[in-house]
Amino acid sequence: MYNESEKQQERQERQERTGTFFRFEDLRIYHKSLDYINWLQDVTMLFPGDDKNQFAIRFNDAARNIALYISEGSARNKTQFIYYLKMAKSSIRQCVVYTTLAQKANLLSEESVEESRTQLMEMTKMLGALISSLQRSNNNGYHNNNGGNHNNNGNYNHYGNHDNDPMPYNNPNDDPGFIDQY
Repeated sequence: MYNESEKQQERQERQERTGTFFRFEDLRIYHKSLDYINWLQDVTMLFPGDDKNQFAIRFNDAARNIALYISEGSARNKTQFIYYLKMAKSSIRQCVVYTTLAQKANLLSEESVEESRTQLMEMTKMLGALISSLQRSNNNGYHNNNGGNHNNNGNYNHYGNHDNDPMPYNNPNDDPGFIDQY
């Protein structure tokens, strides 16, 4: 009989072999944003009760919006996906402001402030690289009829080689043409 960790490992291996139905789940930036959400929830649980009500709720909402914008944008065409990724960057900037406000109110330790800022900077860089990659693919002729095939909902089906792209995949076995589908 399997123990729980063996079951979890088997599920993870199965998912890595088959990929996911929701393609945004293959993006490392998405998982990084989930890690930040979990970290922030743990940190804001330590806020005093009166500050938890509004400030912590808004701070956590801004963090959740990062992942939500990534997931929502992934269902759109490339131009719209880029727009949603920029909205995710806007949510990151909101989290920077909340981090600074929490620091000034002595709600976060110096270590927590540094951790928050480090994670937010890393996500900003990851989103910037993904946006640049999508913009490059848009500018390389994938917009016109000769550069890629459109499916019925306007998404691109061109599969190109993106070995040099810094972001898209958690798993080296994932489809290297993933970002060209937008």
